[in-house]
Amino acid sequence: MVDWISILWRPLVEIVVLTTAFYYGFLFVRGTRGWPVVIGFLVMIALTFVTSVLQLDVLSTFLRSFFAFSAVAVLVLFQPEFRRMLAELGNLPLFGTTREQRENIEVIVQSVERFSELHIGALIALEQTIQLRDVVESGITVDCEATPEMLETIFFPNNAIHDGGVVIKGDRINLAACIFPLTQRQDLSKSLGTRHRAAIGLAEETDAIVIVVSEELGTISYAYKGQWVRGVSVEELRSFLTSIFMRQPKLTWRAWIRSKLQNRSNSGSAGDDSGSQTLSHHGQARIAPE
Repeated sequence: MVDWISILWRPLVEIVVLTTAFYYGFLFVRGTRGWPVVIGFLVMIALTFVTSVLQLDVLSTFLRSFFAFSAVAVLVLFQPEFRRMLAELGNLPLFGTTREQRENIEVIVQSVERFSELHIGALIALEQTIQLRDVVESGITVDCEATPEMLETIFFPNNAIHDGGVVIKGDRINLAACIFPLTQRQDLSKSLGTRHRAAIGLAEETDAIVIVVSEELGTISYAYKGQWVRGVSVEELRSFLTSIFMRQPKLTWRAWIRSKLQNRSNSGSAGDDSGSQTLSHHGQARIAPE
């Protein structure tokens, strides 16, 4: 029995690790413009297996030669996805304190609400871990505090820089009049304009949150991780930004052990002092005030 365990545990660990990696890899690229490429690779793998089973030597040799160069092709085709994946592995919070986070979120929400009411078209990218200077084209360096008044000045109709996108990092407007990369997806509605396609394109290649306000309808939409959400309310936008920028920090293993030890000591002291708890009229334990 021990011999079987010593022989099988390594293959089992490798299978679990590879299965988990493939599963989360598929989840990561699903819905992005790299997903059709994944489907194409799966079809090629299936064809290679079929040709081997049917002993079609010429086709089998050709397909195997194709896969010999597939490693380089994967790096080139999935360069945006790999960059976004590595950025998420070392993901850092965008803002410093909880108060700063709320203030910066409110600046964005108030600005977007104002644009929606006045039917002012806007394209706002909230930079996270990937620097957008390496992705966007052109752009004018602004480097000023992000306020609703400044954003309204930039996107005011007939302004010289109102057609481009704005890049915001923290509480600062870094760039204005930027040209974002357009998405190449074919499954999108023909009614989507350039702003919307630029928002999706930037969200496909980076981890930025890109918010769009339609000039014609005043609708609010956003793109994140290649996903497109259209026609949200102001409260829905606020809730989404809060869920992204105000995530609870993950406990390190030391903090986890410390919290467990503290909980155990607290439960032990609570058991010794039986008078510290009273029972309410609903039958629930209530901590008595000291």
